Amino acid sequence: MNAEDLFDQIRKKQSFLCVGLDADEDKIPSHLFKYDDPVFEFNKAIIDATHDLVVAYKPNLAFYEAMGTKGIISLEKTNAYIQENFPEIIMIADAKRGDIGNTARMYARSVFEQFGFDAVTLSPYMGKDSIDPFFEYKDKWVVLLGVTSNSGAEDFQLANTDTGRPFFMEVIDKGSKWADENQLMFVAGATRPEMLKEIRQVIPNHFLLVPGVGAQGGNLEDVAANGINSQCGLLVNSSRAIIYAGNNEHFAQEARISAHDLQDKMKAILFEHNLLD
Repeated sequence: MNAEDLFDQIRKKQSFLCVGLDADEDKIPSHLFKYDDPVFEFNKAIIDATHDLVVAYKPNLAFYEAMGTKGIISLEKTNAYIQENFPEIIMIADAKRGDIGNTARMYARSVFEQFGFDAVTLSPYMGKDSIDPFFEYKDKWVVLLGVTSNSGAEDFQLANTDTGRPFFMEVIDKGSKWADENQLMFVAGATRPEMLKEIRQVIPNHFLLVPGVGAQGGNLEDVAANGINSQCGLLVNSSRAIIYAGNNEHFAQEARISAHDLQDKMKAILFEHNLLD
């Protein structure tokens, strides 16, 4: 799927919503533990309730790795379920990997071949050779960390360089030359929406994965006002505010209500910017 294909999905679903499948055994409804694989059953219910409202799902690998072998099995089953039933939806591995040489190649093989993800988040701190093995998969996406929503972003990302620009802008500027907008996206946190306008001056055409709307306090309208482009160019992620909207036997319906609320706002934004007929 290239950028045009992704835009087609955004138009069809009138949505640029990405849902984070950060399943936590301590937070999922207790009635699911009657199943052999409660995490998969949780994910499956969320997917069944929201698939028509989203264009991407983003499992955070840490939540599954922390459960050991059973977590990896839950993740594999989740990916397989989406690929079989909703292949038009992009699966993003939120892994934030960053290493060089054989290690990077093994990371790429893991997320793209073993798990079958369509995209992966990567840290560019170690430079281009840490990212190159992922670009060898021509039908996959690399999502480079640009500027994030956490307070620690001030330690390095927001520090000014000799050019007068913050470090994250140097990363985005240099990284954007490694691949085109059909293979490369950037992470830009929703809690700093004013920076999206500056980012768009450097990468007007790349998609941005924007976490932080919902529980982290990001505002969808501010994100769109500063970051939308002629192909929308945004995948706005919400995790906890959707998947943990309810904690009883009706949790999936509550998740759908929360997701539908965001999708409704996204539909209005797309119409406002003349991106829907």
